[in-house]
Order: sequence, then structure tokens, then C-alpha cells
Amino acid sequence: MVFTLPVIETDRLILRSIEYTDVEALFAYFSRDEVTRYYDLESFDDRDQALALIQNWKDRYERQEVVRWGITLKSSDLLIGTCGYHNLKKKHLKAEIGYDLHPEYWGQGFMKEAVSAILTYGFKQMALNRVEALVHVDNSASRQLLDKSGFKQEGVLREGLMKNKSAVDAALYSILKREYVMERKCPKESLRRMYT
Repeated sequence: MVFTLPVIETDRLILRSIEYTDVEALFAYFSRDEVTRYYDLESFDDRDQALALIQNWKDRYERQEVVRWGITLKSSDLLIGTCGYHNLKKKHLKAEIGYDLHPEYWGQGFMKEAVSAILTYGFKQMALNRVEALVHVDNSASRQLLDKSGFKQEGVLREGLMKNKSAVDAALYSILKREYVMERKCPKESLRRMYT
């Protein structure tokens, strides 16, 4: 089966499927310690690791375990990050959100734009009722992004994540569909354009 996702267009970004041709771009930023500092992976030192990650996302998408988009600028098809859902629980209409971005694009609002788009997709097209995020407590940038995106912190899971073979505390965030619709005044046709 071909790995395909609906393409989502925002003001500045195109969210599309992640392809094997993205391996160099993915390796370029997953090989940087500032990117993997709070990630559940170590920094890559081989392009085969980036290839394996792409394959993992493809395999898990086909098993309906993960929905992951590549993030590109409208002006270029170069992958600058990824975002999407994992830990999908269809029975409970919930999923966990995840994202990563090349450091050259940090602080410009790109990830907030991407997160807003996939929240709309998750609540409307995937019929999710709840989206969660689990974040290393020291990851202030990610926590600020979640705050700005309408998530609420529910608490801290003591030693809830493993990093470098050590248990670390994790902040649990969530946003509910009714909160997203109410706070964002999400219109009926909220995605600018979506096509396959």
C-alpha cells in the first residue's frame, strides 16, 4: 500500500506525506543534539537511522497507529519538520500529538501553524475528542507552544518518560474538541484547502 495522507495547506506551509526522498533533510536536523535533547531518540549519526524512522512511520500508518505529516514551506518542498498523532485510541477518541522542527525555523511560528492545522484535522476528520501531549518538564519551548495552542496542563507524571536511560518527569497536557471549537471559533470549513 502506498503511504498517502491528505495534504494540508496553511498560510505558509504544506503538510504532506513523508517520503524516502526526505531522508537527507530528516537526517540534517535529527543529527543535532538540540533537536533530540527532549526527544525519545538519540541524535542520529547515520542516514540509515533517518531512513528507519521514515519506514517506522510508514509501517505504523498502515497499521493505523500513527498519522504523521512532513512540514514544508510553500516556497520549497524541503522537509523542515514533522508533526502528527501517535498512541491513537479509537475507542476513546483520543490521540497524542508529536512534532519536531529544524532549529533554523524555530521561533517563527511555523510549528504553531502546523499544530493548529492538524488539530483541526484531528477533531474534524479523525473525529477525535481529546488530544494529549506528554512533554519533558524542562522543555519550555514545547510547553509554550502547547499553551499558545490552547492545551491545558493537567499535571506532572513523575518519572513518566525515559531519556538517556534515566527516568524524567513529564508534563501532561490536553485539549478537548469542545475547547478547541469554542476557543478558536473553529469555522465549519476550517481547513483552508485539503486534497489528496
